Amino acid sequence: MPLVQLKYMKQCPFPACNLIKLTNKKEKMKEYLLLFRGGEGAELQKSPEAWQAHMQKWMQWMGGLQQEGKFVGGQPLEPNGKQIAGTKKAITDGPFMEGKEYVGGYLMIKAGNLDEATTLSKGCPILDFDSGRVEVREIKELKM
Repeated sequence: MPLVQLKYMKQCPFPACNLIKLTNKKEKMKEYLLLFRGGEGAELQKSPEAWQAHMQKWMQWMGGLQQEGKFVGGQPLEPNGKQIAGTKKAITDGPFMEGKEYVGGYLMIKAGNLDEATTLSKGCPILDFDSGRVEVREIKELKM
């Protein structure tokens, strides 16, 4: 169903027309990056049943986003990696940080604005844990 924009009308023979006019202009959706930090993934993986139940919550949440046309993509991240730093481009193993700061995965979604993206993020299963956090960032359009 297309999104609609509401506009006031100056003249209309029906009382309801004086309130709004529906047009077919689509609202431009923006893309947002959700970064997942914290959670209890390592602890949950010790129990196959608990891990399966947790992953089922993720599938349901992402499936709901997909049904709404909001899901763009995303993946979990491996725990190991490399970091390249500064003008000397020094390479180190990493990331090295506290578990609650570690980025464990990401998702890209579409939303009308930051408030909507934030509301959609509240359903994320990582928030089932006190240490779970979702960072919501708008992806700027790069015009070349």
